Amino acid sequence: MLSYRRCGSSGVLLPEISLGLWHNFGDIDSQSEARGMLLAAFEQGITHFDLANNYGPPPGSAERNFGRILQQDLSAHRDEMIISTKAGHAMWPGPYGEWGSRKHLLASLDQSLERMRIPYVDVFYSHRPDPDTPLEETMSALATAVSSGRALYAGISKYPLPMLRDAVEILRSMGVRTLIYQPPYSILNRWPEAEGIHAWLEQQGIGSIVFSPLAQGMLTDKYVSGIPAGSRAARPDGFLQEQQVIAQQEKIRALHQLAESAGMPLHHLALRWVLQQQGVTSAIIGARSVAQLDDNLRALKGPALTDDILTTIDQLCPAVRKDHAEA
Repeated sequence: MLSYRRCGSSGVLLPEISLGLWHNFGDIDSQSEARGMLLAAFEQGITHFDLANNYGPPPGSAERNFGRILQQDLSAHRDEMIISTKAGHAMWPGPYGEWGSRKHLLASLDQSLERMRIPYVDVFYSHRPDPDTPLEETMSALATAVSSGRALYAGISKYPLPMLRDAVEILRSMGVRTLIYQPPYSILNRWPEAEGIHAWLEQQGIGSIVFSPLAQGMLTDKYVSGIPAGSRAARPDGFLQEQQVIAQQEKIRALHQLAESAGMPLHHLALRWVLQQQGVTSAIIGARSVAQLDDNLRALKGPALTDDILTTIDQLCPAVRKDHAEA
């Protein structure tokens, strides 16, 4: 079974590893494999499932498929789970289908609840900062979600530190505490450190749950020797592009050699590293199969990374400011 960590100074405990449904749970994916992964995850102690309104494809289908499996197989265990969803990225056509207006966020939350067939989510996030909508309006929607009982807690995803500080204070003034923050974070993408976000979150008693700890697969053995046919980076569309991998190739190979010398695969090194970093409550992983899920969980059974390994990683991949991207 997994270990659990307190989310900031709240009463919520999260598993070290959470399961994300960003990929592989849409209508285009194997429904039997999706069901198998959800059941296997829960049986092994993963109690947190991370979704968003636009996960699929098509958008919305991951929530709908999760809701069906929840009702068919896990409904008796709903109170043992933390279910989160988000809104803010493009979801439907027209001017109200994305960003941070009350109209979009609350309409999206109602749609998400209907798709998942549940009366509330545990965490509702603003999925990305909106440069044009007043922050007070966006935060008021999160406050309404909590006060109406449609969400138990409020979360914020991918905001830069100055906006994050303001958002937390606005929510506080509305009587709502910010439970959790969700950034992309990995050995190859350390901007939360460079901006001082994780240190600030600890000071504020706010948890941090990081996504893409394997940098969308770049921190696996898959890309050590190039870009294999059929891989995510070989596709013409999608979040991971060929040039991203090429730009990181030298670091990937060096990290692979470091992991090999430590007697572990690269993705185990990457997961252990993330979970040893300041302020990290949980890491969200994706999986294509039950076997891949099980393999990622085996990373937790090894010893902590040594100071020498951590120092080498710092030398190879120092923390630098980056654009707030999905990688």
